[in-house]
Amino acid sequence: MTTTSTPATTTAPVAEPPDEPFLTRFRTPAAFLLGAVLLVGVAPLVLSDFRLGLLAKYLCYGIVAIGVSLAWGRGGLLVLGQGVFFGLGGYAMAMHLKLADAAATGQTLPDFMQLYGTEGGLPWWWQPFANPAFALAMTVLLPMAVAALLGVLVFRRRVKGAYFAILSQALAAALAIWLVGQQTTTGGTNGLTDFQGFFGYDLGDPVNRRMVYLVIAVALLLLMALARQLFVSRYGELLIAVRDSEERVRFLGYNPANVKLVAYVVAAGMAGLAGALFVPAVGIISPALIGIVPSIGFVIGAAVGGRASLVGAVLGAIAVAWAQSTLSDAWPAGWTYLQGLLFVVAVGFLPGGLASLRTVLRRRRTTDGARTTKEVTT
Repeated sequence: MTTTSTPATTTAPVAEPPDEPFLTRFRTPAAFLLGAVLLVGVAPLVLSDFRLGLLAKYLCYGIVAIGVSLAWGRGGLLVLGQGVFFGLGGYAMAMHLKLADAAATGQTLPDFMQLYGTEGGLPWWWQPFANPAFALAMTVLLPMAVAALLGVLVFRRRVKGAYFAILSQALAAALAIWLVGQQTTTGGTNGLTDFQGFFGYDLGDPVNRRMVYLVIAVALLLLMALARQLFVSRYGELLIAVRDSEERVRFLGYNPANVKLVAYVVAAGMAGLAGALFVPAVGIISPALIGIVPSIGFVIGAAVGGRASLVGAVLGAIAVAWAQSTLSDAWPAGWTYLQGLLFVVAVGFLPGGLASLRTVLRRRRTTDGARTTKEVTT
């Protein structure tokens, strides 16, 4: 009697996913720690007071770039009006500093109002800014409130793309024009300048100016950490989904308008805080710093560095601001054209910015290698 034995069925072992490499797992914390050491520890030691003041100015632009990276890089919102929120935060801080300087000399009106002969005393909308807590809150809450109002009106009507960019830019132009026309209450084209103190500290003291730099550097690092958490959170994934396929997200039960509104409002708050820190660091806030051209400059910096990359957007903003300070002195008439060319090149030929250059080169090498292998086998 012949028996046939059924061969034992062997089950192929299921391959377990490889562990995340050590360098990849700790790359982000290590980069954050390195940035903190360079900004907080190394820069104050090796840079002069003048250079450190310039770096503080550039870091303020980097804070704006964090919000641009969130709203534009992740959400697809081309925010060409960030100068509005930068200016609202800057003027809120400047108004408090001018009132504090006036109170220190026993005056009730800021110096420029006394020069212009403002009638009727201190305007009513200036008076609350004498309170430091109110002024600090308004540097962030006022830009966020304006962004929320504009966002509700725009996103609920499904305005997007170029139309949204034009509306935000028109808002920046309108604010700059209004500020220029209010000579006796906002300083007009001259803006607000010549600040003597910063919450009880003398801004003429180099030690206090270094303290202002440290406050800006720490704020930049904390906001980068906050934005990083938003990027990797569930909301960050939802924001990308809205950017890539808004209708599909709507069919899944989410309201894309609310998702975009949160990103827009958070970006506005960051720009407002940057404007508030810009005032004691640079010593001036004026319509020339918040109009259409500066608003476009904020976007160009993020685009050149890489709007989808948080670090790339910040470094790009700092690099473009440094180039503007350096090249505009040697080539004042042509810097605007060079700035526009940078934006065209970044958007048209390298949409991911310099942060994506390594990925693009790696993809090209892979494509060339596959093409060569195919030709050999053929």
